[in-house]
Amino acid sequence: MRREATTRRALDRLPAAAMAVGALVFLGARALPPVPGMPSTAADDLASARFAGTAGAPAQADDEGYPIDSQVIIVRCQRCHERDDEGRMTRISYERKTPEGWQTSVRRMIALNDVSLGPDEAREVVRYLSNRQGLAPEELEPGRFEVERRLIEHVYEADRDVENTCIQCHSMGRVITQRRTREEWELLMATHRGLYPLVDFQGFQDGGDGPQPVDEAIDHLSEAFPLETPEWSAWSASMRSPRLAGTWALAGFEPGKGQIFGTVEISAGDGPDEFRSRATYTYAESGQEVRRSGTAIVYTGYQWRGRSNPGGADELREVMTVDRGWQAMTGRWFTGAYDEFGPDVKLTRASGGPVISGVHPRAIRTGASSTELRVHGANLPASPDAMDFDFGPGVRVESATGGDGSQVTLRLSVDDDAAVGGRDLFVGGVSLAGAIQVHDGVDRLQVTPRAGMARIGGAAFPKGHQAYDAIGWDDGPDGEPNTEDDLRLGRVPVSWSMEEYTATFDDDDIQYVGALGPDGIFTPAIDGPNSSRDGNRNNIGDVWVVATYAGSDAAPAGAGDLRARAHLIVTVPLYLKFDPWQGVPTGRLVP
Repeated sequence: MRREATTRRALDRLPAAAMAVGALVFLGARALPPVPGMPSTAADDLASARFAGTAGAPAQADDEGYPIDSQVIIVRCQRCHERDDEGRMTRISYERKTPEGWQTSVRRMIALNDVSLGPDEAREVVRYLSNRQGLAPEELEPGRFEVERRLIEHVYEADRDVENTCIQCHSMGRVITQRRTREEWELLMATHRGLYPLVDFQGFQDGGDGPQPVDEAIDHLSEAFPLETPEWSAWSASMRSPRLAGTWALAGFEPGKGQIFGTVEISAGDGPDEFRSRATYTYAESGQEVRRSGTAIVYTGYQWRGRSNPGGADELREVMTVDRGWQAMTGRWFTGAYDEFGPDVKLTRASGGPVISGVHPRAIRTGASSTELRVHGANLPASPDAMDFDFGPGVRVESATGGDGSQVTLRLSVDDDAAVGGRDLFVGGVSLAGAIQVHDGVDRLQVTPRAGMARIGGAAFPKGHQAYDAIGWDDGPDGEPNTEDDLRLGRVPVSWSMEEYTATFDDDDIQYVGALGPDGIFTPAIDGPNSSRDGNRNNIGDVWVVATYAGSDAAPAGAGDLRARAHLIVTVPLYLKFDPWQGVPTGRLVP
C-alpha cells in the first residue's frame, strides 16, 4: 500500500497536465502469484528478467505496431500484454497518445488492476511511450484545447453523428488526441461498455435494425485517426531534444485580470528533455509583479509539461507547444479545482535583438494628449530615443524612458483628425503589428464569455469559478456595428452586477447562486440542499452577468451608460472526474 501511495504521489508530480479518458490500456497485471513461464515482477528482478517473445498474441496487421524495448514496460506489463517475436505487445504497441493519455492509462492500471510501479518506473513508462508513440504537432493541433484545459464550444465538423456519440460523456478532444488501429478502436468501445454499461443507452445504441452509432464511430475513427500517418512518420524520423536554454519574452492574457508581460529564463534540467524555468512578469493593469520558478519535461520533442512554484498556493501547471524552429512557445498556465484560472501565454526567444511583446494600454483615443503608454518586451533600449518609436501618421511620441530592458515608458499624443484603426509599432529594426488601436470612442460593450458556467461547492466538492471580461468596441471607419472594420479595444473598466434570468419564474436564482466580484470573477454558493430555499433545493440556477461602462468616451451624449450582458449557468459539481492527477479515493472503482 505504501508503494502504491508513493507511486500515485509521483504521478501527481509528473509534469503532464491533462485528461484523456482514452482506451483501457492494461499496462500491468494484478498482484497474482507467479505464473509458470512468466518473469517475476519484483523490483529486484528487473536486471534478470527474460524478454522472449510470446506466442498466441491476438493478431494485428503484420506491418503495424511498435516494438517495445523498455525493460520496465516489458517486466511490469507482459503478464497481461503478450509480446510477439517482433517485440510488439498487445494493446500497448497499437496506439499513440499524448503524455496525458499515457499517464491516464498508467493511473487506470494502478487503480483497477493493482499494478505496482515505483515512482521512477512510472515516469519512465510515461516518457518512453510519449516519445516513441506520441503525436506529431499537426496531429495534436486540433485537440490542443483538451490538453490545455480550455472550456470551449468545440465542434467536430468531420462527423457530427460520431461527435454526438462520444460527447455524451466526455469532450471530443479526448478522442482526437489518440491514434489507433481499427482493432484498438473496437477494443476501446468494448472497454467503455464493460466499465460503463450505461453508454449503450447514452449513445452507443439507437434501437434500430441498421448499423448502430458505436459501429459508425468505429468506422469513422479508424479511418480518421489511424495508427500510422504521414505526419507521425515525418515527425518521428526527425524528432530530437529541443534546445530551449536562454531568455524568452513572455506575453499573455488572464481572464479577469488582463494582459501580462515579462521574461522567462530557461536552463537545462537534471535529465534529457528536462528544463528549469524562472519567470518574472507584471499584470499590466494592476502593476502586480509575480515571480515563479519551476521544472518541466518536453515530450515528443515539442510538448512542454511543467509546474511552477510547486507545492505553493500559487502553483500553476504549464502546458505549451514548442514551435519547430525553437523560437516560440504557446499554450496555457492554469490552476483551480476545474483548471479555470490562469493565463494564455506566448513565449518568444530573445536571442540578442529587441523583442516587442506588447503595449499597454492598447486603445488610444483621437485627441489624446501626453498619454502614458508602456512598451513591454526584452532587450529594449535602456536609454531610448523618442524618435525611434514610430506608430504612424497622427501619433506623436513626445518622450521615452527606459529601464532594465523589459519595458519602455512613452508619452504620446494623437491628433484630433487621426485616422482610426490599428497601428503597427516600429522600433530598433523590429515591429509589432496592430500594437495600438486609435479610436474615436467606445461604441459598445461585449461581455466574454457570452455563455459561462460555474459549479457550486465548498462542502463536499470544490467550487468552480467563472471569470468575465468587458471588452470595448469602436464601430470603425464605417460607423456600423458588427462589421469587418470594427476595432477591438480590449478590456475596459466597468461596474459588474447580476440580473435574474427568467427561465423559470419566481425561482429567485439571483439570491442563491453566488456572488459576482468587482473584478468580474463569479464565486458560486455552497453545494448541498439549502433549507432557506423553496423546496430545500440546491443553489443552482441561471443569471445574467451585466457590465456597465460609464467612461467619458462612452456612446453619444445623452445615450446613457453602455451595458452588455452574458449568460451564466450555475450548476452541480462534477461528481465523476477522470483527471489522472486527482488520485482514486478508497472504494471508488473508477479511473
